Amino acid sequence: MVLTIKDLPKDKYVMPGNAACPGCPENLGLKFVGMALGEKAILTIPAGCTSVIQGLLPGSGLKFPIINVPFASSDAVAAGVSVAKKLIGEDAVVIAWAGDGGTADIGFATLSGAAERNDNIIHICVDNEAYMNTGIQRSSQTPLGAWTTTTWKGKKERKKDLPMIMLMHKIPYVATASVAYPLDFIEKLRKAASIKGFKYIHLHAPCPVGWRFDPMKTVSVAKLAVETGMWILFEAINGKVVISPPSKPYVDKTKRKPIKEYLSIQGRFRNITEEILKDLERQVDENWETLLKFT
Repeated sequence: MVLTIKDLPKDKYVMPGNAACPGCPENLGLKFVGMALGEKAILTIPAGCTSVIQGLLPGSGLKFPIINVPFASSDAVAAGVSVAKKLIGEDAVVIAWAGDGGTADIGFATLSGAAERNDNIIHICVDNEAYMNTGIQRSSQTPLGAWTTTTWKGKKERKKDLPMIMLMHKIPYVATASVAYPLDFIEKLRKAASIKGFKYIHLHAPCPVGWRFDPMKTVSVAKLAVETGMWILFEAINGKVVISPPSKPYVDKTKRKPIKEYLSIQGRFRNITEEILKDLERQVDENWETLLKFT
């Protein structure tokens, strides 16, 4: 059955008036987690933008049960929670919700360890491609050429392909998602919740503040990432990759929009050279070619 908006619950899990920035993609992502899993979801959250949204005070901006944890420990704590079935209930879905720093960099050791043990949790990487909460510093998920406060001439390294790294862990489920395609994300969350073992979802989350675009354009920027092929939506069950419907047209590279259209809307790419642009275009082609080998 095809999921539609009218099929989704109307309960609110992200409260109005929280401390998120205008156009915040994490607010969107958390709303979709609530729509997908409702009261079943229990979140472990390390330091990051979601800590600000939550408030860390009485009267949290989020309705979920939450455990705040040190930066590097979200998956280790989530794994411990997941085995406490008498306390959390047999149908609970334990989620490690972490940014790209808490996933790909500072948190990678516990992420990889939980994946190797096949702990029964879902890790969601909320990827805004920098350390936004502490002042827009570069992370390993920052793309080549992007400005941050620590790469003010543009990052000189390419983005780490973390979904592919997690695919190589041979875990039951790996997927990418985008805040621009909520139904795709919700379906993947529900599928991940139905599978026992370690599940990884990498959520593309454009940040108006760090990426330097109008907060009204968060969804538009996220869509352009998919339409240019810069962000590929897929899922892999036991290693078998399937391109998700929003990305299927762009298997044909002639149907992709020019990546310059995506980059030009973001102030963080205002100083990229033609050489870097061509390198990014090559990376897009390489990423598609590599992924399609697993289909």
